[in-house]
Amino acid sequence: MDSPKIIPAIEVAGLECGYGGAPVLKNVSFQVRRGEIFFVIGGSGCGKSTLLRHLVGLNEVTAGTVSFFGEPFTTADAEQRRVLLRTFGVLYQGGALWTSLTLRENIALPLEEYTPLARVEREEIVALKLAQVGLTGYGDYYPAEISGGMKKRAALARALALDPAIVFFDEPSAGLDPVTSRHLDDLIRHIRDTLGTTCVIVSHELASIYAIADRLIMLDKTAQGIIAEGVPRELARSTRDERVRDFLGRPENQP
Repeated sequence: MDSPKIIPAIEVAGLECGYGGAPVLKNVSFQVRRGEIFFVIGGSGCGKSTLLRHLVGLNEVTAGTVSFFGEPFTTADAEQRRVLLRTFGVLYQGGALWTSLTLRENIALPLEEYTPLARVEREEIVALKLAQVGLTGYGDYYPAEISGGMKKRAALARALALDPAIVFFDEPSAGLDPVTSRHLDDLIRHIRDTLGTTCVIVSHELASIYAIADRLIMLDKTAQGIIAEGVPRELARSTRDERVRDFLGRPENQP
């Protein structure tokens, strides 16, 4: 008897995307397993953030498909897409917090938009999310009143507001010092381990890649697509591609 097929959290097939008719990436295909911490890496201008924007629907793909848990996203109608949007959250590179709103109000926004919950219920969830990212007691602070690392955690709390099955991260360690970056890595791993959240992280930070990545894909600007896929340390040791070797360095030199 055949074992049942395991449906991946994300399946990308034959994706082509870009801007103004000029493709940045061509024929990109990969899968992200459920509960995986999956990195998208590569040099500047290779299309990492472009891929992320097309995966979450901020830009429409030119060709190919994106599916979440077996449900088509790129071909979904408006109502189907709205349902699928609830399955994932996004942590943008700068946090993208509304500066005129408190942290509490920022985190409540997705709940107001996507749920019929009463105010008291929303407040309970906001308090829980603040606690999950270690920001209990900071709900009434404004983004300008907290550090860069705290802003990233507040933005993560907002991304977790709807209990998404997937969270996308765009350069989460950008602008952070090494200690704060390491704490954020620990938080991402803790969320995966405790909530079973699938995490997709766009990054070029080697310390984070070696510390928490289960698998990765590497994009290349010239190739306009994927040039490597696998476990970071295994790739670094086995690859014959000089571009991959130069980017990942020597694994024994990593923590």
